[in-house]
Amino acid sequence: QVQLMESGGGLVQAGGSLRLSCAASGSIFSLLAMGWNRQAPGKQRELVAVITSDGVTNYDVSVKGRFSISRDNAKNTMYLQMNSLKPEDTAVYYCGVPRSNSWGKGTQVTVSS
Repeated sequence: QVQLMESGGGLVQAGGSLRLSCAASGSIFSLLAMGWNRQAPGKQRELVAVITSDGVTNYDVSVKGRFSISRDNAKNTMYLQMNSLKPEDTAVYYCGVPRSNSWGKGTQVTVSS
């Protein structure tokens, strides 16, 4: 089982950038497709980006062109670079394994207008 811990959240103005990190334990990280999802207050959790074990990426239309997911298998770490942030990006962001619905505890991202 993979243990996950997110970091890098915070408060940023609209148009700014943040980089989230996801540190994973376990020797199977490099074999797993990973993803980031988010949950805004009063809304359902939504999957915003995924990356396969060999680096193929896919994005929700709401973040495509602004967010970039990447991974460093040697460091057991995944990243989410978020640019051109909007107030509607405000949410708790979780990293995890979509296939097994296994997620970390989340990190808060707040974008002020």
